[in-house]
Amino acid sequence: MENIEILLDNKDLWQSFHAEKTEMVITKAGRRMFPPIKARISGLDPRAKYFFLLDIIPADDCRYKFHNCRWMVAGKADPELDKPLYIHPDSPSTGTQWMQKTISFHKMKLTNNIADKHGYTILNSMHKYQPRIHIVRADDGYKYPLNQPFKTFTFPETTFIAVTAYQNEKITQLKIDNNPFAKGFREEGAGHRRRMERR
Repeated sequence: MENIEILLDNKDLWQSFHAEKTEMVITKAGRRMFPPIKARISGLDPRAKYFFLLDIIPADDCRYKFHNCRWMVAGKADPELDKPLYIHPDSPSTGTQWMQKTISFHKMKLTNNIADKHGYTILNSMHKYQPRIHIVRADDGYKYPLNQPFKTFTFPETTFIAVTAYQNEKITQLKIDNNPFAKGFREEGAGHRRRMERR
């Protein structure tokens, strides 16, 4: 495939979370990631069309617990369910279109509902995960190609632990400080914060 380069667009934000071990809340109804995965790309064929996809795989084979203000291994990981590839809604688009904008996967949702019918990504709570971006060239009919090679990218700073409620207060504070949708956390205090986490 082309000499593609991809950069994490919000790398500084991810690094600030990564320093405290990022947590992502998963709910039955589905919850968007924050920070979201955002990237900029170069090196695509301007005229060719591409699909951009995201999936999330286990980062290791451990289960974790938050104890004495830190994460520690608590045993072997639970079995994982099959996870659908999340196809970016702008797919397929031309190389030119992808390269002139920030590619955001902010609409992807995480869930712990094993009976999910929405195509959300099903994760196990207290397990560590690694998001991956995949790029694949569309076939001649601009359809999703089943046998084309994928080019896959990962960013170590985007690993996270799935939780049903935030464990580390520093992560909660980072989400409040940086997520524009966390306005309710700021205005109504900790009691409301706990209710929001359980949602």
